[in-house]
Amino acid sequence: MSNIETIQRKLPAKKFIFAGLLFAFILVFSNVIMLLYPFASKEHISYFKGEHPILFLGKQQGNALKEEETIYLPLSFMREFIDETITFDVKSQSIIITTRNNVLQMPCESLTYYMNEKPVELKYSPVIQKGEEKYLAVEPLISYYPITYSVLSDTGAIWVQKDGEEMKYGEVAEKEINKELLRLRSDASLKAPYTASVSPKERISIEDVKGDYYFVRKEDGTAGYIKNVYIQEGKTEHITVNINEEVNPVPKIEGPIQLTWEAVYSHNPLPIQIPKMPGVNVISPTWFELSGEDGSINNRGSIEFSKWAQKQGLQIWGLFSNAFDPVLTHEAFQSFETRKKMIRQLLHFSKLYELNGINLDIENVNPEDGPMITQFVREATPYFHEAGLIVSMDITFISSSGNWSAFYERDKLSEAADYMVVMAYDEHWASSPVAGSVASLPWVEGNLKELLKVVPNEKLILGVPFYTRLWAQKDNGEISSKALSMSNVKKWLSDKKINPVYDQKSGQNYAEYYSEEEKITYKLWLEDELSLSKRSDLARKYKLSGVASWSRFFADETAWTALSLDKGEVTKK
Repeated sequence: MSNIETIQRKLPAKKFIFAGLLFAFILVFSNVIMLLYPFASKEHISYFKGEHPILFLGKQQGNALKEEETIYLPLSFMREFIDETITFDVKSQSIIITTRNNVLQMPCESLTYYMNEKPVELKYSPVIQKGEEKYLAVEPLISYYPITYSVLSDTGAIWVQKDGEEMKYGEVAEKEINKELLRLRSDASLKAPYTASVSPKERISIEDVKGDYYFVRKEDGTAGYIKNVYIQEGKTEHITVNINEEVNPVPKIEGPIQLTWEAVYSHNPLPIQIPKMPGVNVISPTWFELSGEDGSINNRGSIEFSKWAQKQGLQIWGLFSNAFDPVLTHEAFQSFETRKKMIRQLLHFSKLYELNGINLDIENVNPEDGPMITQFVREATPYFHEAGLIVSMDITFISSSGNWSAFYERDKLSEAADYMVVMAYDEHWASSPVAGSVASLPWVEGNLKELLKVVPNEKLILGVPFYTRLWAQKDNGEISSKALSMSNVKKWLSDKKINPVYDQKSGQNYAEYYSEEEKITYKLWLEDELSLSKRSDLARKYKLSGVASWSRFFADETAWTALSLDKGEVTKK
């Protein structure tokens, strides 16, 4: 009897073991199924945030305003994505927009804006302010920028698109599909929350691919990921936006430019005293200088000089300087109204003296005021072009020398102006603590290479010096210098009976003389036929638009032939 009882107790244990194994197998199998075949998330999230979301390049980029039927885009959006040059002028409380041909002033909370100072009347304000943000009406903007927009149904999103933008279209498959599989997910996974649903045969656009998912967008602007097996690819199209802005032809000068500056400090030279200048086709007299914080300009122009230049077949590019005064510059250039006053005066002078161009010589500016100078050039260029004037801007080589270099936004300036003239001299300036060349050839070429990384060669003119510094170094170490013209250098060498020798390091001829009587060592790195010829070779080598020389007064008869660019092609027009 005891044996029978023992057997009966063991049977239930085997059943429990089997049941446990079966449960474990089912648990593992179900986990594998869950891992391989996850259930689709039923969580719904909003694709857009806030009212009138802006849809641009596949993302929400802030929110627009809608005032009655007028759509407004934030200034921050316009500056970040469409045109970083849009500025707000505090004094006039206006948005300033510049294009190649127009200057727009859009006052806040006004029914009028101004295009090249001509009023344009609207039924709504082109600029409004809400809190800290300023908003621009989109309708006037599409006349000046290659963008278009549409207000999307259901979501109220503002879809902004730009010229050339690619759109790849598709269609949802027609077959019977579980609706959960036709939901657009926030990520390429069924576990991700969904933003919207699509229906069979619905038209969508395909914007991205991630694994076996497409990122698609509905016509109401909402978007998300969906398995690519449920989408049939269609055709690709490009957004085309035509701007009806009238184009002012940019004035041209035939062939390579050979400019020389005429330094006018008080009185203009008598034309009869100006010698022949073979090869020169542009002369730039220093006639106009900023004189007041209100933007007033001192004028030293001469119609007699202009008539003489025209008879010589020369173009005249009147030079305008900021008087090299950083305080005066800050006050005059910070306001749209004073910048406009300067532009008006220069336009008046250009008609009065029958100019062909304006040369802007803005120097010694506080680095933080650099954007003001760039803005002035942007605002001036459309007016100057409309008047048939070529716009050139003088710049230095790139360096960290504060007011003399750091303020130039060279890349932006070269986009606005027709030509950039680099003043490639004063490697060793008048009060330099060390004697040296005005512009050694290796120094010029090395800096030129760096400059060409930000300024196109077809817009660049190489400025060269006609003057040589005569350095006087006393035995006690004191050093001073004075600038000599080319003819005065030759006279000095002749008087001292010195023959210069070639200096390999500077690429120039060099002369040195010690005066026992004065206890002074004199040194010169010559600007002569050799150095000028090498500078013109650099202009040809880097296919620059020409050369410019400072100044006509320092040249002798050999300078023009040595500097001539007719020996080879500089740039194709």
